[in-house]
Amino acid sequence: MRRKLLEDGLVSRRAAKKPLLSRKNIRDRLIFCKRYRDWTAEDWGKVIFSESPFRLFGASGKKFVRRRQGGCYHQSCVMPTVKHPETFHVWVCFSAKGVGSLTIFPKNTAMNKEWYQHILREQLLPTIQKQFGDEQCLFQHDGAPCHEAKLITKWLGEQNIDILGPWPGNSPDLNPIENLRSILKRQVDKQNPTNSDKLQALIMH
Repeated sequence: MRRKLLEDGLVSRRAAKKPLLSRKNIRDRLIFCKRYRDWTAEDWGKVIFSESPFRLFGASGKKFVRRRQGGCYHQSCVMPTVKHPETFHVWVCFSAKGVGSLTIFPKNTAMNKEWYQHILREQLLPTIQKQFGDEQCLFQHDGAPCHEAKLITKWLGEQNIDILGPWPGNSPDLNPIENLRSILKRQVDKQNPTNSDKLQALIMH
């Protein structure tokens, strides 16, 4: 049966994932793309992209194994899951010049404007100085409420940090740091961390 389906071109494939976009999301994405469509690789090389959070048991969802008939529940053929995976925040940034700072928030810390300002001051500023020095660059972050707070906007202006955007909502697929995040997740998943301490150690390593 499987051979016949293959011959007829009816091959089972994993469904592609894409953000569920509202009309406003679509409009904002189009505006963003038109605004930056003429940028060169050199232009994009001046952007520092950022990302958070990271999920403990939020594995990639893919695990390919070779198993004999009846061995589907052998330890080597299963991937552990939990009903309510523990989540903690990791902030990371990178640019064409390399990976920037990475910091893990203390457990049960809420991402608010005060914490975000702390992260930008302690992590973003050193990254800018190390990678760009006095050269002008742009900073990318999404439209999360704490990112757009007046406190943050004022602070970024005082630091003479220009923002890439406005970043369209629900658009993680436009951020190249997602590729870096996927690589990190795959590497961590291979180690099968069983608690947050082990996961944090693997991430920082």
